[in-house]
Amino acid sequence: MNNKKVWLITGAGRGMGVDIAKAALAAGHNVVATGRNIEKVRQSLGDSPNLLVVKLDITDPSDAASAVKAAISKFGAIDVLVNNAANFYAGYFEELTPEQMQIQLSTSLTGPMNVTRAVLPVMRQQRSGRIITISSTAGLTGFEFGAAYAASKFGLEGWMQSLQAEVEPFGIHTTTVNPGFFRTELLTEASTNFATPSIDDYNDRRAQQMEFWKGYNGQQAGDPAKLARALITIASEEQPPLRFLAGADAVDTAEQVVATLQKQISAYRDLSASLAYPA
Repeated sequence: MNNKKVWLITGAGRGMGVDIAKAALAAGHNVVATGRNIEKVRQSLGDSPNLLVVKLDITDPSDAASAVKAAISKFGAIDVLVNNAANFYAGYFEELTPEQMQIQLSTSLTGPMNVTRAVLPVMRQQRSGRIITISSTAGLTGFEFGAAYAASKFGLEGWMQSLQAEVEPFGIHTTTVNPGFFRTELLTEASTNFATPSIDDYNDRRAQQMEFWKGYNGQQAGDPAKLARALITIASEEQPPLRFLAGADAVDTAEQVVATLQKQISAYRDLSASLAYPA
C-alpha cells in the first residue's frame, strides 16, 4: 500500500472529508471525491489530474453503484474506501420523530453499507483493499441527548466487526475509526438537526444541552487535518488496525468504557455463572 492507490471518499464536500481528500492527494494518490453537491466538492478541492468528483447520495444504492462505476472507468481500481459522510440528529429520544431516527440511520448506518456493498465486488476481484469507516466515541458509549446518533454508531460498530471476519480472507482489511471531538462541520447548522421541543419534563435539561452543543461548535480540540494524515499512514500499513481511537479524549473514553464494563462483569459474575444447566 506504499505506492499510488485509488481512494474513494464519501462526504468530501465539507468537514473531515475535505481534509482526508486533500491528504490523499498530497500523498500522491488518486482520489474519487464524492458528495451530494458536486459543485461544493469541486470548490473545496480544486482541480487535479488525480481527482475525480462524483455525485453520491449514500442513502441511494443506485448512486453508490454509479460512483463505483465512474471510479473504475477513470482509475481502474478502488484500493481505499473511506466511509465518512455523516449527520447528527440531537435530542431526547421521546422528542425525536420516527422520521428523524430513520434519517439518522439512513445516513450514518445504511449509507455506509450501501457504498461498501457497491465497492466490495471490486475489492474481492482485486483480492485487496482497505475499508475505513468513521464511527465516533458515540459508538463506544451512549450519551444524553444523543440517542439517534449513538444508535447509528453502535450499529456501525457491530456491522464493521462482522464485516471484517467476512472479507479478510479476500485480502480486504477494515478499520473502524473512533474520533473524539474534532473541529469539523458536524456541529454546524448544516449538519446538526435538533428535535422539536414537545415534552415539558425535558425543558430544563434540554436548554442546557442545546447551549452546550451550539456553543461547542468551533471549540473542539482535535485537528481534522492531522487525523486525515494519520489515516493515510494507517491505510499504508500491511496490517492496518481493526480500530483506531482518534484523539486523547477518545482514548480516555475508551478506557472509561473498559473500566465500567469490567465493574459490570465483576458485580454479577456469580449470578451469571449460575445460569447453566446442572452438571
